[in-house]
Amino acid sequence: ENSGDGNYFKAGAYTQANCDRSSPCSGDNYGEVEIYDLNVTHDDGQSSDETEAAVRHGWGTPLPISDEFDYTGPVDPDKWAVPSGEYGGTEGCWEGHAGNGRRCAKNSTVADGMLTMLGEENGDTGWLRQELDTQYGRWEIRSRSRNIGDSGGLYHPLHLIWPTEGNRLENGEYDWVEYSDPDEQCLSAWLHYPQSPSDEKERHELCPMDMTEWHNFAFEWTPEALVGYVDGEEWFRMSDGANSERGNIQDMPSGHLNIQLDNFTGAGGLRPAVFEVDWVRVYE
Repeated sequence: ENSGDGNYFKAGAYTQANCDRSSPCSGDNYGEVEIYDLNVTHDDGQSSDETEAAVRHGWGTPLPISDEFDYTGPVDPDKWAVPSGEYGGTEGCWEGHAGNGRRCAKNSTVADGMLTMLGEENGDTGWLRQELDTQYGRWEIRSRSRNIGDSGGLYHPLHLIWPTEGNRLENGEYDWVEYSDPDEQCLSAWLHYPQSPSDEKERHELCPMDMTEWHNFAFEWTPEALVGYVDGEEWFRMSDGANSERGNIQDMPSGHLNIQLDNFTGAGGLRPAVFEVDWVRVYE
């Protein structure tokens, strides 16, 4: 441990047995260091990676509901709700989005330090609901997606805040990460106004953005605004907007985080895909 100004960190190999200091000398003389993971912390105990909105904007310590996925098996039931019932004869499944295929608990598993949500050719896919209902908060998720099949209808990945009461036309819906192809090269967000029977909404798009690569996606919901971030950089901000057809965009009474790999196609004929999540962190 050291303190002071002008310090810096280095990692590597200082090979002392070089050709000026040892004999025999040949091309087989070398040193090698393999670094598999590196995390830099400072006095506050937080990561120094400013590609995280939480670090760049000082959101503090993640709440206990956060999940690093540092275990193996089903998702933690204290943190996540999964589909239940026996729709289609399989335990832990219910009807899929808009009646397309099924959402099943079996399609969300944790291993190798990450969550994998699997969308299958037969239309079975994953769905998770975080066990926290709140008005206002901050969420950050490190995720990526990709197709793992050659053809078929495309799955639809989302991170969203869904209203606690489920009545999105009355209370709104914040789809702060949404795109229609796991191999997508653009990011979209769809923010639905509360108190809007006609479902008025705003779309934001960020291109290019390779969604098959790891990115840090963050969402900030305060009484003043909705703000989206990618890799620590703000990419949308919305506030107010009430008129005769809608309420202010930030006025959802209460909601919770959902992670979804939605089936918009039907039962069968889907292109298999995965939605992978490295961690989910929630802040005050």
